[in-house]
Amino acid sequence: MSRRKSRLKNAAAIAGIGATEFSKDSGRSELQLALEAISSALEDAGLQHSDVDGMVNFSMDNNPANEVNRYLGGDHLTFFSRIHYGGGAACGVVHQAAMAIHAGVADVVVVYRAMNERSQQRFGTGVQDRPPVPTTENTNYGWHSPYGLLTPASWVAMQARRYMHEYGATSEDFGRVAVADRKHAATNPKAWFYQRPITLEDHQNSRWIVDPLRLLDCCQESDGAVAIVVTSTERARDLRQPPVLINAAAQCMTNDQMMMTGYYSDHVATLPEMGIVAEQLYATAELTPDDVQAAIIYDHFTPFVLIQLEEFGFCKRGEAKDFIRGGNIEMGGGLPVNPHGGQLGEAYIHGANGISEGVRQLRGTAVNQVEGAEHVIVTAGTGVPTSGLLLGIDEG
Repeated sequence: MSRRKSRLKNAAAIAGIGATEFSKDSGRSELQLALEAISSALEDAGLQHSDVDGMVNFSMDNNPANEVNRYLGGDHLTFFSRIHYGGGAACGVVHQAAMAIHAGVADVVVVYRAMNERSQQRFGTGVQDRPPVPTTENTNYGWHSPYGLLTPASWVAMQARRYMHEYGATSEDFGRVAVADRKHAATNPKAWFYQRPITLEDHQNSRWIVDPLRLLDCCQESDGAVAIVVTSTERARDLRQPPVLINAAAQCMTNDQMMMTGYYSDHVATLPEMGIVAEQLYATAELTPDDVQAAIIYDHFTPFVLIQLEEFGFCKRGEAKDFIRGGNIEMGGGLPVNPHGGQLGEAYIHGANGISEGVRQLRGTAVNQVEGAEHVIVTAGTGVPTSGLLLGIDEG
């Protein structure tokens, strides 16, 4: 089942992208941020608010589609849905949009994520202030919270330590991911860390958060919004921008899926849900890792970048530490990763800004442009039920 080939290949395309600035204090509501990003994405595509008949967002987004559509002055919506599991929804919202287009239940679908995560609601606090409601979802925290595993960093640290134990990875190997992201962000004027690169020594000198994670292994907390317009490939060809084809889209939750606490599984140093996403993407798009010129890897914590490189077949199990050495994931390397700076360097908008970067790479308009980019992998949150995209240029 994991090698399923869907019928979504090239059925839909991304026609527009839009975003606000990325900051630590936006000074306006999350609704306002969403409206700005959506209006920008529609302008980019050359469409009107009245053209939108579908919306998809994250279940964690505080802006329901009915309010967003009303304030936009939109028309009737014939499709609307929300995807759960935090950053795991990043590519899942586009997956839903592509399925709606392919099924004919909507013609123009907007996906969006708006958040004041730094100035309003901070995800890094983990279970702090979580209401003690005896729901199935909350009960899950009872397996690990009593032992001090209270934050996302602590949850990931457990798997990171096991990965280090099994494959000999070091803190410096994790640091190389942070250095690459910040190097890319330093040349991206829209990145929060524009003109602020770091060295491996900076990484090693940054304070511990939860051993083996240092401060510079952890993504930012950001304010901002991103929106993406999805329509049929045929319609996209008549719009303002060259269409970026959705070669494939996929989701997966494993049969023993946890929420960032997957250290109860038989293979703690892996991300099997992401491996299954990779298999589906390659099968649907009829491509292989060798066909991919750039990767937008979900980088909320650096260790999971290494594991994702392995799950997507860019290197063998346990060999990511060797793969990333010598600048292989930097611009000019064999596989540039997160040329925009990622969530470590540009902004943490739950991965939505990574999809926009994939689009820019294939349009040829990225600040750090990968030469000859024809196919780009985009991944979503790790350690949770997740999703992914394989995007490509339009050769039709």
